[in-house]
Amino acid sequence: MEPTQASTTTISDLATLPAGTRGIIHTIGVGHGLARRLASLGLTEGAEVTVLQNYGSGPVLILVRGARVAIGRGQARQILLAVTR
Repeated sequence: MEPTQASTTTISDLATLPAGTRGIIHTIGVGHGLARRLASLGLTEGAEVTVLQNYGSGPVLILVRGARVAIGRGQARQILLAVTR
């Protein structure tokens, strides 16, 4: 019988994740107005997100529900993802 590797799930904000990271939106810690705007872009709790570009400054480019979306860094810090590694 081969040993299995245990996967670990961590919660990280979107602004700190490198390109190629995939995760599920765990929490969006913003006000109602911004939450409604993000929801209209497909960013809701439970949605799968892939980080396409994150240079450490400026916007974070993500793929969510088949659409590419640029999120400002301040907003990205308030979006927490559950990432399984």
